[in-house]
Amino acid sequence: DCLSGSQPGARFPLAPAQDPDVGANSLRGYQLSPNRYFTLKLKENPDGKKQAELVLEKPLDREKQSSHHLILTAVDGGDSVRTGTAQIKITVTDANDNPPIFTEEIYKVSLKENLPKGSLVLQVKATDEDEGSYGKITYYFSNIPQSSRHLFSLDSSNGIITTKGFVDFEDANNYIMGVEARDGGGLTDHCKVHIEILDENDNTPEMTLTSVYSPVPEDSMPGTVIALMKARDRDDGGNGEITKPGPAVFPIICVWLQTCGQNGFNFALKSSEQNIQREYSFAMTTLVIFYL
Repeated sequence: DCLSGSQPGARFPLAPAQDPDVGANSLRGYQLSPNRYFTLKLKENPDGKKQAELVLEKPLDREKQSSHHLILTAVDGGDSVRTGTAQIKITVTDANDNPPIFTEEIYKVSLKENLPKGSLVLQVKATDEDEGSYGKITYYFSNIPQSSRHLFSLDSSNGIITTKGFVDFEDANNYIMGVEARDGGGLTDHCKVHIEILDENDNTPEMTLTSVYSPVPEDSMPGTVIALMKARDRDDGGNGEITKPGPAVFPIICVWLQTCGQNGFNFALKSSEQNIQREYSFAMTTLVIFYL
């Protein structure tokens, strides 16, 4: 066996061939089948016998070629040359010479708010060309805010991210976190995960009475402003737009709702008459009572 990543010059001694003949008929040398990675070197031991060694000429890479097959031929010195052959199988064992690599540098996903716990967010994926424990990848959160740790869970074995809390657009509309992939030899790679939260129409408008003028004089002119209200909706975009309601109609009096600035309304008299009715009320989240 040879380790992947072995460098040129590495030597691998071979077991010697046996020849019972002596003198000129004994073993004289070795020959190696042609190949790109190994050459054959002979050295003479103190007892005069020749020792064959394989010498590595090019670096070995298991991911490119995991095994090599060579033929070693032993030659004697007789007039009728005799040879013997041996097959050499070289297995290139894995070294942790490849780091994990994510398929994306930045993973992006859009997620609706208020999804149930355990909902799938996305899956990050890294690959490693090594085998065995060196090719086994484990995933971890890195550089993640503490608030995000309470909302998202990462499966360390497969890179699947799920929700473990309820995401709310009104709390935060995006999250950015880091994920680390680590192989069995300690090599790592990193990526970013960008989660955008989409707004749902999950908030009702809130009305606030900012000012009211009561009692209202009975001779007030039509169009007199008698109250101001402010409307607010925490939702975004079209879900947060507030339209003007219609008028509140009573037998004698009509109170108009008119737009007044952004999400603001004022109440104005359309008509009034003395001694018909002295109190009117209507509700728009906040109860407003006027006295004439």
